[in-house]
Amino acid sequence: MEPELYRMKPASLTIHFARLDAPGSDPGATDGMEHRTLGYLDALPAATRSLAALKLDAIVLGHTAVSYLSGFANEPALLERLAQLAGPRSFTVARAVGTALRHLGIKRLSLATPDPEAISSAGRAYWQAAGVEVVAHRMLDGVANIYEESEERAYALGRAADTATADAVLISGTGLPTAGIVERLEHDLGKPVVTSQAAALWHALRLIGLAEPVHGYGRLLASLG
Repeated sequence: MEPELYRMKPASLTIHFARLDAPGSDPGATDGMEHRTLGYLDALPAATRSLAALKLDAIVLGHTAVSYLSGFANEPALLERLAQLAGPRSFTVARAVGTALRHLGIKRLSLATPDPEAISSAGRAYWQAAGVEVVAHRMLDGVANIYEESEERAYALGRAADTATADAVLISGTGLPTAGIVERLEHDLGKPVVTSQAAALWHALRLIGLAEPVHGYGRLLASLG
């Protein structure tokens, strides 16, 4: 997520990161990802404490799969816990994506996920429970570690996930590199393409009042202002 946000952010914005530590396999590896993701919830207090001295204007839990595996019905409780730990201007990536979909008027969605079956299925269930009709869903084949994936693979996934009845394509997963392919994909598909990283940045910029359009990374960030 870090390189994507650094690449897309306005020059006036500074971004700071704290790692969520969890036992298990290597970060980004598909093996053990479900167990590792749920373990991130236990790591929230330490991560938020490490950021407290910076007095940040907004804090995002940058892991969409945490919300997916927790379930849409439990998202309010997750947001409340995050607010208690990190303050009122804290949010999850899933909350940012949901707000972005409403902002763009998206009712029917093609979902593209790089995660293993359990997390991908939970993601589809999450958006359906949120009131979005998932009309198509495509998983990225052959992923060993999400951090080793390429933009071209992300582009191909978005193309494969799209269907004519979808209002937009959501490429979910903060570790999948997408910043360089969103505008090309939107041009080729003729519809909005929302990514986890772009939605997180868009939501944060709105929260802190830096609502100037950000061009080059898709319709969502360009709609600021």
